[in-house]
Amino acid sequence: MSVLKNIFCDDAVVVALGSNLTGQYRSSRALLEAALTRFPTFGLNVTARSCFWRSAAWPNPADPPYFNAVALVDTALDARRIMRNLLDLETQFGRIRDAENGPRTLDLDLIGFGRDVIDEPGLILPHPRAHLRRFVMGPLAEICPEWRHPRLGRSAAELVADAFVGADARPLGDLD
Repeated sequence: MSVLKNIFCDDAVVVALGSNLTGQYRSSRALLEAALTRFPTFGLNVTARSCFWRSAAWPNPADPPYFNAVALVDTALDARRIMRNLLDLETQFGRIRDAENGPRTLDLDLIGFGRDVIDEPGLILPHPRAHLRRFVMGPLAEICPEWRHPRLGRSAAELVADAFVGADARPLGDLD
């Protein structure tokens, strides 16, 4: 995957994807691919995406492992509408919110909306814990290493080095 120029990264709308339950799909990887193909029907046109990453479940490593990716999207929607659309898409893929940080078919997080900083009920941007998560910062650094955290001022490439949640996260090869 090619690295994008910093100008594009600064204005990027960043969405993180994750799954550790397969639902009706043969694998979490297949589920994430299917979710990405539905993004355009929700007004989100994928302009770049990372490879898939795998990590042990957190906080309970006895749960199935997670598959994660990050996508950059082009959209005419505002951040609040994107968030509603992401929640609707999760529901379409069978997401049930019964336990915090529990297993799930599809988890979609709006990580960043350009350089915007938003702090209101139901929407905090940039995502308040993304910088701590290797399974978010790793994929983001893969496609947009110069993306700068609007609050911290550090790049994705810098943040991945300090991310400790999902410290075992690694990119998958074609045969994984």
